[in-house]
Amino acid sequence: MYVERENRSAEATSQERREAQQAGHRILGHVVRCDGARAVLAAFAGDDQGDDPTERWTVGRMVSINLGSTRTVGLVYGVGKPGHDWRPGKLNPIEVEVELIGEVRDDTFPAGKPVFDRGITCYPHVGAHAHRIRARDLEAVYDLGGRRSVTIGHLSQDENINANIAIEDVLSRHFAIVGTTGVGKSTAVSLLMRKAITACPELRILILDPHNEFAASLPEHAIRIDSSTLDLPFWMFRLEEFAEVLFRGREAIPEEVDLLRDLIPVAKAIYRHGGSPIRRATDTLTADTPVPYRIADLLKQIDERIGLLDGKSERPALKSLRMRIEQASTDPGYRFMFASKLIEDTIHQTIGNIFRVPHENRPVTCFEMAGLPSEVVNAVCSVLARLAFDLALWSEGQLKLLVMCEEAHRYMPVNSRQGFAPTREALARIAKEGRKYGCFLGLVTQRPGELDPTILSQCSTIFSMRLANEQDKAIIRSAISDSSASSLSFLSSMGQREAIAFGEGVATTMRLKFERQARSLLPTQAQSDTRTTDKAGQDVDLETVVNRLRNGFTQPVLPPETSLLFSEDTDMTDQPGEQAPRQPVLLQRRPIAEEPETPRYGLKPSAFGVRLSEG
Repeated sequence: MYVERENRSAEATSQERREAQQAGHRILGHVVRCDGARAVLAAFAGDDQGDDPTERWTVGRMVSINLGSTRTVGLVYGVGKPGHDWRPGKLNPIEVEVELIGEVRDDTFPAGKPVFDRGITCYPHVGAHAHRIRARDLEAVYDLGGRRSVTIGHLSQDENINANIAIEDVLSRHFAIVGTTGVGKSTAVSLLMRKAITACPELRILILDPHNEFAASLPEHAIRIDSSTLDLPFWMFRLEEFAEVLFRGREAIPEEVDLLRDLIPVAKAIYRHGGSPIRRATDTLTADTPVPYRIADLLKQIDERIGLLDGKSERPALKSLRMRIEQASTDPGYRFMFASKLIEDTIHQTIGNIFRVPHENRPVTCFEMAGLPSEVVNAVCSVLARLAFDLALWSEGQLKLLVMCEEAHRYMPVNSRQGFAPTREALARIAKEGRKYGCFLGLVTQRPGELDPTILSQCSTIFSMRLANEQDKAIIRSAISDSSASSLSFLSSMGQREAIAFGEGVATTMRLKFERQARSLLPTQAQSDTRTTDKAGQDVDLETVVNRLRNGFTQPVLPPETSLLFSEDTDMTDQPGEQAPRQPVLLQRRPIAEEPETPRYGLKPSAFGVRLSEG
């Protein structure tokens, strides 16, 4: 909208940008001040009703300052008139404030393309001509220089020019998407996930989904896991993670944690050696070693320690610890940890299903957390983030994993006392070291001001959508490392699907508009359409609501003839955008009355050569 489209051949010797029929005062200004980072242009403006709006000096326009062999590129961030008076029907002198971005120079070859450089070797002199930038120069500004790219939308300045990002740099160096509620963050995430899967087929993606919305937007790529289909045994938790489960997010008591550190390895040795508590010299078992053990053996060790004559001082801590373990093991919120009656080594199936190894053409796992207690969410997120890093580390780069954290400020708040310490540490480890081993991090938040700045600073590419809070805008402004800080003055007035991208994944700071997606692929859209269609005219079933509240269910209970599935297939016969889009297949499970005594949560029991024992 702000560019001049002409012949795209090589630049001529003359740098004149005006056409003969265009009035010079409408598209031409002159430099009157320059301080090395910004410049001020002197120009004229009138109020002729026949003027083309694209010919006017407006905020957001990209301009080019002619210096002969090079052209300095700038962004208009302020327009004003000295004296603040206006003469209708006449030419009025105005001042245009420009932030300098870089310079464009023509290639030495006759048919070469213009080349953009962020640095400025020759600054504008007073009196230099300035005009709106040409399309060829604008394309050069956002050219990625041969890096592998994907198109995610178009430039806000010109909808005919694609907005491209270097997808490998965006993923491998971490990225963040920030923006206030309702600006399209989730839609942008689903778009980026689709582009990433297409560009990097070997990539696996784990989405921590607190609103249960992404599976519907990636039906052909994703599987769903919630608390009723998750199988994450307690023995896979590290000591600090298990302690956080027992203490429900409160500060742990050191004496009880020390007891756990001593007793858990004994319980693991009992399971490994068929009931013998004697640990052999070859054993390297610690409280953090991911090998099976039984809660019954752990409680038995606690009872034996309570009965020792020389353990009187430990008895209060032992009794308190025993009560905590019993309460956690019977809590419905922790069924995914303690529900199995048979203790077996299922680490291969658990990790394979969660992280899609093999991916079977479904490389995305959506862990749906809506309605789960915060301590449950924190416990699971901690284990999954740690496993993701460890898998990437020990696979020696063969496994590429992306951990997407929706509502990231919940797991990594700026106040460390409000966050779940193991989750913060696991995600911080990915942010600081993950790219070396193929484990990447993506953050999505509406409050970047409440996010841990240490982790946000590790995100080399940021997509900033509309922000209204001054604290949030200050955080993003401090993260920009180049000379385009004035671009962020638009943050509070950007439209839907619009974002400012800056960092390693783009050539320079870029204002773009994401591609429009089909209605059926929008996050939460399929769910809202289904609820509106299925329950129109129905009253609230209070009895069902109360039953779910008491039993901890967040999903509707389906008829007895349905069976529990780990994931569901999706019918792709209907095309996105049809008048009557299909209803998404809901996650199916047996009702409580039909639940078997030893549920396997969709996993086929296999011991991998390890003996089965009664729990």
